[in-house]
Amino acid sequence: MSIPLTTTYLGLALPSPIVVGAAAPLSSDLRRLEQLEREGAGAVVLHSLFLEQIERDWREWIHHQQHSSESHPEALSYLPAVDPQHLGLEGYLEEIRRAREALSIPVIASLNGTHSGHWSETARALEQAGASAIELNLYSVPSSTSCSSAELEAEQLEIVRQVCSALSVPVAVKLSPWYTGLAAMTRSLAEAGARGAVLFNRFLQPEIDIDTLSTEAHLELSHRSEQRLPLRWIGLLHGRVPLDLAASTGIENGRDVLRMLMVGAQVCQVVSALLRHGPGALQRMREEMQQWLEENQIESLASLRGSLSQQRNPNPEAFERAQYLRALSSYALPADWDER
Repeated sequence: MSIPLTTTYLGLALPSPIVVGAAAPLSSDLRRLEQLEREGAGAVVLHSLFLEQIERDWREWIHHQQHSSESHPEALSYLPAVDPQHLGLEGYLEEIRRAREALSIPVIASLNGTHSGHWSETARALEQAGASAIELNLYSVPSSTSCSSAELEAEQLEIVRQVCSALSVPVAVKLSPWYTGLAAMTRSLAEAGARGAVLFNRFLQPEIDIDTLSTEAHLELSHRSEQRLPLRWIGLLHGRVPLDLAASTGIENGRDVLRMLMVGAQVCQVVSALLRHGPGALQRMREEMQQWLEENQIESLASLRGSLSQQRNPNPEAFERAQYLRALSSYALPADWDER
């Protein structure tokens, strides 16, 4: 008898804890989304709608509305004559509608940005289009030398507060790991109305070509070694903050999913494994999870979740500085190191 892999995330019922993360190649094609659902995805996060797109769209709509305001009274329509599908916002809303009609699993919309703008209006539009939840992706590289970390965090928290207060659907926030007080920040997110936190965002790093004297940005898929960072922080935060925690980065197989659940993740977001191995990776992950659960006589994911978080781990210092000191002091050089 197979063990059910059903779970909840942000108050939503999911058939699986494996969520397809935000990535344009995966979610911009409805046929791919349908295939990912068949292979066992618990939910899908659509590719991001960027704040820059939102602001451009709002400026265009305002321009058209003002331009039409002095039209003669017998005009057939005061709306722009052009097809609104060319607008990023309108196109994104149509993607949400089509995905919700075709899929039975939750469809989570993604908003990406860092500064104040038309967040609330846009979030309401996404909700009205049928989004099951909203994921706010606070992608920021704080390069200003005059803006303090407290100011940056206050601005981000205000965005979260405005969006959460405008919606009835749940909101999750996708964070970077580079906050001075990450634990305090996650608690503040909950106080601002967020229901979940996705750990972590993965920044694109610039590369210098010394032959062409150019700066380039390359998308590099994540690797399993990168999962240690979200694993550590989910283990630290589980039971301490009232948020559903989603693991993201470096999750390649079913055992990785189980590992994240053990430290307290509610779900795992997967992108790189799907880009590398195709949609069949989802079914393989589910099978690997089922096999391990049956071999270890685990009856439900709920009994597994958080069993190795810091609060319940028999070795709680593994998440803290003590383990770091022990690891450094115990490393031994190879016997032939001096001869190399």
